[in-house]
Amino acid sequence: MKFNKWTVGLAAVGVVSLASAARADEQMSMVNTALSQTTLSGYVDTAMQWNPGSDLGPGGVGYPGNIAHYSFAQDDGFSLNAVDVALDKPEDSSQWAAGYHIEAMVGADAVGIGGFGGAPGTGTATLRQAFIRLHTPVGGNGIDWQIGVWDSIIGYESNSDPLNPNYTRSYGYTIEPTTFTGILGTYKVNDEISLSAGIANDEYANLTVPGNTFESEKAYMGSVSLTAPASMGFLNGATLSGGVIHNTDSKAGFGSTTSVYAGTTVPTPVTMLKVGASFDYLWETATFATAPGVVNGGGIYDIAAYATIQATPKLSFNGRAEYVNDSSAPGDAVVLYSFATPTGAEGNAAEELTATVQYNLWANVMTRGEFRWDHVEHGSPLGDSTSTGAPFRSNDFLLALNVIYQF
Repeated sequence: MKFNKWTVGLAAVGVVSLASAARADEQMSMVNTALSQTTLSGYVDTAMQWNPGSDLGPGGVGYPGNIAHYSFAQDDGFSLNAVDVALDKPEDSSQWAAGYHIEAMVGADAVGIGGFGGAPGTGTATLRQAFIRLHTPVGGNGIDWQIGVWDSIIGYESNSDPLNPNYTRSYGYTIEPTTFTGILGTYKVNDEISLSAGIANDEYANLTVPGNTFESEKAYMGSVSLTAPASMGFLNGATLSGGVIHNTDSKAGFGSTTSVYAGTTVPTPVTMLKVGASFDYLWETATFATAPGVVNGGGIYDIAAYATIQATPKLSFNGRAEYVNDSSAPGDAVVLYSFATPTGAEGNAAEELTATVQYNLWANVMTRGEFRWDHVEHGSPLGDSTSTGAPFRSNDFLLALNVIYQF
């Protein structure tokens, strides 16, 4: 083994031995080899927003900052939404390839496990993903496995803020699970068809006391993704995907939940225009009654439409329209706008329109301006019948500036 002059000089005066230097050099070489294909990536997501009408009302009565119950809804002011850092080593082309992915998040939009500094799933610091990739040469193209913590397999919108067409999240995203701990297998039949199936801890395992998970409480899931081939003309690259996730959890008053999703993104004959649509349905079954005669358990469904106009390489316009119908009951895992009554619960519905202008002026920087309007059919959803119908809380408006640096 060849040593540099500095190492030889240290050995000559007895500071180090050539044998120990050789072992150290060998270990460093192994580490360098293991990290040679590892990439570092992530983003810093910040925003400022104004909620008109959220100031003090007549007589100094404070109006709530927002009525909107979508994920990560912010009040008037400034926010650090997320700092996301990921280490990634993809699989190579060998038959028994292996790799890994580690991703941590800090900020108001953090999802995952851990929840240091806040409740899991809404905390200020989480381990979003940490899984091992394994490829097994089974079938024509082999099966790719993810073992560990990974993002949900359903949904039109991503846990990664820069990948979404709008700054604020949809109600569809809000009622979907975000993170699972388990094993997921993906088989690519061909360039047009991909299948995924997995089993994991139930959705709420990370939200309850450790050790309170039973063998029968698991989540089972499957999804399919279709991509249109070039032979379909302007529809080339269009995607259609769907999936089902069933959680058997029965802890902390939550019953089983079933999430159903279908979504599509379609190019149009107008080159710069792309449209999309999604459908989400969440069925919940609570395990206890909050009062005599009160039956818990209900469903929430959401329908959303998306449109993107890519005017120039730097400038785009993104729109979203949604209708959400909430028939959930007190004690359910997810409650949006339904509210309690003396004999049970009353359903509710809401609509939202979002318009986003994105312009990428600086390198690696995404800048978005957004207007959003939420309308709740039955007024203020503060969780009790006495507040329902307050006219000033039937509508919520938002103006936001979102700046994201990606690396």
